[in-house]
Amino acid sequence: MMRDLLQQRSRVLVVDDEEVMRMVARESLEQAGFEVVEAESGIDAMDSLAKTRPDIVLLDVQMPHMDGFATCRELRASTLAKHTPILMMTGRDDVESVKRSYQAGATDFVTKPVNWLILAHRIEYMLKANRAAEELRKSRERLANAQRIARLGYWEWNIEKDQLTCSGEMHRILGARPGSLTGTLEDLTSRVHSADRSFVAEYFKDLLGSGEPQDIEYRLTSSDGVERHVEQQTEVAEREGGRALIVTATVRDVTERKNTEEKIRFLAYYDGLSGLPNRRSFLKRLSLSTVDHSETDRFGAVLFLGLDRFGRVNETFGHRAGDKLLRLVAKRLLRTLRSSGVSGREGAARMGDFVARFGGDEFTILLSDLKSAQDAGTAANRVLEMFERPFLLEEQEVFLGASLGVAVFPGDSDDAEALVGMADSAMHHAQQSRGTPYRFYDESMNASARERMKLESDLNMALENGELELFYQPQVELISGQIVGIEALLRWNHPELGLLGPDEFLDIAEETNLIFPIGEWVLKTAFAQAKQWQTECFPPLRMAVNLSSRQLLQPDLMERMSAILQETGMDPGLLDLELTEGALMQGFEEATESMWRLKSLGVHLSVDDFGTGYSSLSRLARFPLDSLKIDRSFLKGVPGETDMEGIVSAIIAMAGSLGLEVIAEGVEEEAQVNFLLSHGCTRCQGYLFSRPQRAAQIRAMLETGEGLEKSVEAPAPRSVRTVESSDRAVASRVERGHPLSAAS
Repeated sequence: MMRDLLQQRSRVLVVDDEEVMRMVARESLEQAGFEVVEAESGIDAMDSLAKTRPDIVLLDVQMPHMDGFATCRELRASTLAKHTPILMMTGRDDVESVKRSYQAGATDFVTKPVNWLILAHRIEYMLKANRAAEELRKSRERLANAQRIARLGYWEWNIEKDQLTCSGEMHRILGARPGSLTGTLEDLTSRVHSADRSFVAEYFKDLLGSGEPQDIEYRLTSSDGVERHVEQQTEVAEREGGRALIVTATVRDVTERKNTEEKIRFLAYYDGLSGLPNRRSFLKRLSLSTVDHSETDRFGAVLFLGLDRFGRVNETFGHRAGDKLLRLVAKRLLRTLRSSGVSGREGAARMGDFVARFGGDEFTILLSDLKSAQDAGTAANRVLEMFERPFLLEEQEVFLGASLGVAVFPGDSDDAEALVGMADSAMHHAQQSRGTPYRFYDESMNASARERMKLESDLNMALENGELELFYQPQVELISGQIVGIEALLRWNHPELGLLGPDEFLDIAEETNLIFPIGEWVLKTAFAQAKQWQTECFPPLRMAVNLSSRQLLQPDLMERMSAILQETGMDPGLLDLELTEGALMQGFEEATESMWRLKSLGVHLSVDDFGTGYSSLSRLARFPLDSLKIDRSFLKGVPGETDMEGIVSAIIAMAGSLGLEVIAEGVEEEAQVNFLLSHGCTRCQGYLFSRPQRAAQIRAMLETGEGLEKSVEAPAPRSVRTVESSDRAVASRVERGHPLSAAS
């Protein structure tokens, strides 16, 4: 049966203005197993289209108002009937109507009078053909969509006709208007990137000669000028008598993948912040350079550059500003390298010269083709000269110091990792050597570095193992010879090296952040000891404790100090926090703010090692200081050296003008005492009176009143500054309107 063949009830829309014609069509087609929907005009047919969704339309040509041709065009214009079969009914000899039917978009025509039995079969096979065409259309759409998603184009070249046919995706890859690439192979090859054109031409020559499928990667330039990377798989589809006739190819747009690979390569070999090559890239280039230099009499060098106190920039301006500063340093390094070559040779930098960001605030420079190892020293000076000019940061000029280490090859080593390590070690020695901004590597540095690493490892356990200890050194009033203060001094009882002074390990504590737990332990221990002596009814003594620059800039220093004072019961008026002059000059605004907050607790503040930090008088006057300590280095030439005598007397006079108490440290000779007294300095500490002692020995001194190496009796000085006058001086500065005065 017809219905069985169709497997489903197909819907026919019959459009005819004659009712009898529609009735006959209904009866005939329903008997054949179709569902019939009627429309008496073209307008009714359009209205019925959306409601009924017919599988096929049977359309009469002759209708009033809107004839069959117009109706057919309207149907085809609708997305609902774009591919629906339309069978038009015309007169038997109406050839013109048949022609117009096809022009209007009809699928086929049938002449009147209609043979309905034959028409039913015709409709059946039209529907079958339409279903097959629909499947083909969907398959093509799916293929086109898959090609679009996969960015896979296709082209076919008829060699004999030199005719090129391209898929829609191929047009998109080339940025061409759909259907525009229907010319010759030249339309494609003319769009190949100029740098790849000869390579692609040779590829096609080999392909036509061998006939074997071949793959290729090259670049195309689209119509809008965009460069695209493609992978092409090509094969000869037809051959005749050994001659190629048809060539086909699939072309995949791999631009995104190439860009991703380039990003991955950049991340692998370049620093994302500065844009410079990174550690991995530098080591790779250095390895190649060491091999090249092994066969010549020329030298190469690795310069390892470290920025001094870069962390202060982050703390003061924030990490974003710190990142900007690193980019500015990178740009200067590149300009220095490219301008005339950092080694001083005229002209552009050599191909072997290479600058990289090694990590953090460290940069490395590779120099090649040096005539002698001494040329590396010239290069180091040239690099360091660029730090003499300030960097503009947040509309403020920032001066940045740098230290540099140099390792030379093949002399020091021919291994890249070892050379960098040597230059790094030399850089750290330069940082620790005052007045030496760069150092060449020598073998002793390795031993020093190993010792330092061992010391750092041991220091991590020193606090936990109870190896740290406080010694105490008395501060003496020269007129009475009495102990009026104590300075707490840190020592480390190293299990192998014995008793170590702070100069031997505190810089390591600063670098590793151990300064914070160690510093807190020092404060608690010193405060508790001072409180114990006070409880034992000894006269109240001012306890001096050193505070590092990093501790001073701790955000929660105020809270920590308050908690320790409360925990130990220490009278803040008997606490003297000593800060080095250098610490006060680092992060000046933050240091000033922190000091005023500490001052609000009632503690005394002193500047230690005065005269070594090159601070200005105007800045010094802004600090809420109570006293300053003259550095021992100035007393070595007193008395006797006119320059040193002038400096010491000037410091004492300046302190007096600022209302500050003066303490001289490092006093070892009686002549120094007489000089200090004659200029108005009445408080001292040093070996002349007592070396640093353990707490038990200091207690014995306090208990017996004996134990000082020297008790001084001397004529009254020109002026004696008392503790009370110090307090009044600070109070006066508070009253003059410091921002914290109201809160304090």
